[in-house]
Amino acid sequence: MPAHRPHVYGHRGCRGLRPENTLPAFLHALHWPISGLELDVVLSADGQVVVSHEPWLNHLVCLGPDGEQLTPERGRAFNLYQEPYERIRRCDCGQLPHPAFPEQQSLPAYKPLLSEVFAAVDDYAQLHCLPLPRYSVELKSTAATDELFHPKPAAFLDAVLTVISQADFSNRVTLLSFDHRVLQEARQAVPALPTCLLIEDQLPLAEHLEQLGFQPTFLGPDFTLLTDEFLRLCSGLNLPIIAWTVNEPSDMLRLTELGIYGFTTDYPDRAAAVLRL
Repeated sequence: MPAHRPHVYGHRGCRGLRPENTLPAFLHALHWPISGLELDVVLSADGQVVVSHEPWLNHLVCLGPDGEQLTPERGRAFNLYQEPYERIRRCDCGQLPHPAFPEQQSLPAYKPLLSEVFAAVDDYAQLHCLPLPRYSVELKSTAATDELFHPKPAAFLDAVLTVISQADFSNRVTLLSFDHRVLQEARQAVPALPTCLLIEDQLPLAEHLEQLGFQPTFLGPDFTLLTDEFLRLCSGLNLPIIAWTVNEPSDMLRLTELGIYGFTTDYPDRAAAVLRL
């Protein structure tokens, strides 16, 4: 085993083991020595910061507010940005077996508030004498969906920063986004808050950084983008890499040997076994 052990972040809690972005997933992930929890946030119609990957209901994993099965069309039509949180919370997103994750244990679960996750995770960690994790909080936005599925970046960021500030978690949060505008707003609003630019396309790294206008604290590429040239560029910039989403033990070992800073995974149990944590 190489001397360097990368930091491990539980993707959406531990999506391979428990329903994604739910309290059971975040709490279960703490039982492995992870560095932090990765989660996604959107806003409800009443301005609540909701933990959810999509700004709608994924019909594969969520039921409607009255327990009804959803078609893809009906799920996408349930726009969280147009719904009050009380109605969102009634939607079960844990009982349907996830077709892509056969090891995932199905159980009743709802989309929690970010503030609720912060409180529940810390209470659970302290009760069980577990380390308090960091949080990688991804803001889901694009220019094409401004005011349709989310507010514009400044207002979106302000809502999230308010929750972070109220929890006094500024020293434990990194803000993530594919949207350059979100990280630019964060840079202006809270320069000391760590940021991570997520990348999933083939656009050269130099162009991403030019568009962003500054060097983020971390770079978050799809792990399949980690070519020798990509790694050389990041090393030259002294830009730490936290790759996503790494689930196969062979890939975990390869990235460990490459010496990257860290990776997110749906299976913190696999990472603990591979890295002998």
